Amino acid sequence: MATQVTAQHRFSFLQIAIALQTLTIFLQAVSAGLLLTSSYGETLHSAGARVMYGAAMLYVLAAVLAWKPGGGSPRPILYAVGFLVLASVQVVLGIAHVPSVHLPLGVLMFGLSLLALARRR
Repeated sequence: MATQVTAQHRFSFLQIAIALQTLTIFLQAVSAGLLLTSSYGETLHSAGARVMYGAAMLYVLAAVLAWKPGGGSPRPILYAVGFLVLASVQVVLGIAHVPSVHLPLGVLMFGLSLLALARRR
């Protein structure tokens, strides 16, 4: 008798939050390009900043919820809060029009978010 094995992979709320954060940062890079080439780029980049910041807050919430029930390590919370601090700095730098720091910090944030996503898999 042959048995069929199906692989089920469920994504946790924390993984989904990190993936959403990573996606919003990538979309910010796209809207930054539009900012340079179109009249509506500034509006998209500004709206995207709010969405990205919300995704960073969602990451903190997901990290707390993932830690609390299982009583595991609070390290993911520290990562999430650190990322929220970086997102706050990023927003301030964007409002202040400091592209010499704003752009490299955005690249760093994207890389860190990718690393967090890869680590959670």
